[in-house]
Amino acid sequence: MKKSLFYIFYSLLFLSVQFTFAQVKPKAKTQAQKTKEIVIDNSDNVQVNEDLVPGGLLLSGNVKLIHDGVTMTCNKAYLFKRENYLKAFGDVQLNQGDTLFLNSKYAEYNGNLRKAFATGNAVMTSPDATLQTDTINFDRNVQEAFYNTKGTIVNKDNTLVSKSGRYYATEKKFQFLTEVVITNPKYVIKSNHLDYYSNSGHTYLLGPSTITSKENYIYTEKGFYDTKKNLAHFLRKSYIKYDDRLIEGDSLFYNRNTEFASATRNVKITDSINKGIVKGHYAELYKLKDSMFVTKRAVAINLVENDSVYIHGKKLLVTGKEGERILRAFNNVRFYKIDMSGKCDSIHSNSKTALTKLIGKPILWNGESQITGDVMHLIGDNKTRKIDSLKVLNNTFVISRDTLGTGFNQVKGLNLFGKFRDGKLHDVDVIKNTEVVYFMRNDDNELIGINKNVSSKINMILENNAIETITFFNKVDGDIYPEDELPENARKLRGMVWRADERIKSKDDIFTAEDNEMNEKLIKQGKEEEEKGKNVPMKVRKETLNYDKKKPAAKPASKETQKNSK
Repeated sequence: MKKSLFYIFYSLLFLSVQFTFAQVKPKAKTQAQKTKEIVIDNSDNVQVNEDLVPGGLLLSGNVKLIHDGVTMTCNKAYLFKRENYLKAFGDVQLNQGDTLFLNSKYAEYNGNLRKAFATGNAVMTSPDATLQTDTINFDRNVQEAFYNTKGTIVNKDNTLVSKSGRYYATEKKFQFLTEVVITNPKYVIKSNHLDYYSNSGHTYLLGPSTITSKENYIYTEKGFYDTKKNLAHFLRKSYIKYDDRLIEGDSLFYNRNTEFASATRNVKITDSINKGIVKGHYAELYKLKDSMFVTKRAVAINLVENDSVYIHGKKLLVTGKEGERILRAFNNVRFYKIDMSGKCDSIHSNSKTALTKLIGKPILWNGESQITGDVMHLIGDNKTRKIDSLKVLNNTFVISRDTLGTGFNQVKGLNLFGKFRDGKLHDVDVIKNTEVVYFMRNDDNELIGINKNVSSKINMILENNAIETITFFNKVDGDIYPEDELPENARKLRGMVWRADERIKSKDDIFTAEDNEMNEKLIKQGKEEEEKGKNVPMKVRKETLNYDKKKPAAKPASKETQKNSK
């Protein structure tokens, strides 16, 4: 009886325990938990060798392991299951989907930290580029690889070499911080800080950088270069140097395909052969067409007889090859030289013929003399690079103040022909229908009388830009009048206008108040943008500005918005 009760009790206890365990089933592992362990997918041999692999497994022959979307293959591996750690030997390859492959002779992988280390002819390959170096570290958590040994990256036409670098797999971006060189069949880029996007071919240069090619040499400390389209945008202390020209500006755009360059703000273009300089706040250069356009407080500075000639117009256009260049200045043109200045509507200067035309209401101040006419030509000498002669065509008028009195010396005629000596107007002929009012003084500067006459021709010899002698030719009709016998209204020739208030007395006078206001505004704007670290905007480059920036995903419309739309 006791035994039967014991067996009944034991049976009930056993059933209750079975029922309890049946109610509490072990939970299935989540996908995240499954992928945390490094899984052996294949190995021809699996051994436990405590001497060689303490606490681990020795895998050999066609080894293949899987961990969280990554497949690893090698000839031999040490797998430490407790640490979730792997050491791989011989023909090691780590594949992350079909987008990234890491090959080496030796590698280590930490499944818990999701980090890999590969060394020995390490090669990382993506659809856009291949990186070769000695050692590569790869962090799967942030999808970044970095190396501190000399690395070479090949991307279609570009080969990049650097001492260290970092690769951002998600952005397909390489970042180099030490001695990086990009070699392309058309150019070579050198920098110490360069960001390169392998998919787009976009390159960002930060810090002192150079781009060298057969066509030119470029320097920048902040720039962008599209290696696929050959378009570039440079900022901060940038310049483009050709054989005969140096282009500088706060912001430079460059198209290597067409050899076109444009510059914005504080533009300076130096002609190294002719020793000329053109400045402004916007310029365009077409190298293949030998053409240059400059505006916004534009000024051309040329060296003539060891003196600088400043020419300003709203627009400056320079065209033609070396030795055949033509300078055109448009709209309210002003020019200045130490002993000569002037104004006109436009200027046309040809270096081949050494002829400079002042077109449209020209006025010239030579020393203290004011010269006007319908058209003026300044002719130079290409051999001596000096001004040789002056022509004034139609309605010539020469005016200068009497040295001591209040009157004006005046010469009027059809045309004027003058010759220069040592850069100064010396011998002047005025021909056809000439008229003169001339205040005659002796050696003691005492007024002898006022000479007023007409003749066929007048010759004047000037010394230090003042009339030394005056000679009248053919059909001279007039007289010398005592000062008190010639009325004030008779002392001025018809059409005489003294324009001393318009005279340009310095290189700064060539600019109008509007020009100076614009100049101050643009310089101030540039300084503010530099302090704030902003890029100088350039319309040609709008399409590239945000190309490499991630676009945030569009947010789904709220329920309220959806109702309203219905």
